[in-house]
Amino acid sequence: MGEADTFWQFSLHEVLPRLGEGMLLTVELTLASGVIGLALGLLLALARLSNWPFLRWPVMIYVALFRGTPLLLQILFIYFALPPLVDIRLDAMPAGILALSLNAGAYLAEIFRAGIQSIDRGQMEAARALGMSHSLAMARVILPQAGRRMIPPVVNELASLAKDTSLVSVVALSEMLYVTQRLGAKYLRPWEVYGWAALGYLLIVLSLSTLASRLERRLAARGA
Repeated sequence: MGEADTFWQFSLHEVLPRLGEGMLLTVELTLASGVIGLALGLLLALARLSNWPFLRWPVMIYVALFRGTPLLLQILFIYFALPPLVDIRLDAMPAGILALSLNAGAYLAEIFRAGIQSIDRGQMEAARALGMSHSLAMARVILPQAGRRMIPPVVNELASLAKDTSLVSVVALSEMLYVTQRLGAKYLRPWEVYGWAALGYLLIVLSLSTLASRLERRLAARGA
């Protein structure tokens, strides 16, 4: 039996089925954390742009804390240190989603804030002159325009989030990297195992980029 045959047999029978399960969990983590992070980031950005200091300062502290500390530390803190403080035991999956969402929300908040501030202030003034409230003008005038500019950095952040899901392996959550490490240690064939895992992460990131490109083209067509 040739080396290529051995490679494909090992990959098809041992590696790919297990990595497929891990990849599915990685996608679930990315989608759940991405959706929560997007919603949280938008709320934080709006609070950061508020005229009320009691909203701005907590958000500034939150963003500085989560951007200034390692994500790995945040995962370990939420999984191991947070339960004794609040007397709530989190399983690995919700703890991983919570840590990834809070971290992504801090970065997305800055992306949203910069995108909103990039729109000329005259747009808001014109909308207010037409009788719109501040919140209505933000929803109908500012955010649609800012959204087009924010797509590339948001996609970059979601792509980073997809790769950052590998860090939840430290709490024994069977996402793709955790499965990869177990397979590599069991069979001592790291080339095949880690090679397929790299392709798996690449596939997820390329899928996000493709979706973003299509969305950009649709928005550009509508705005034309």
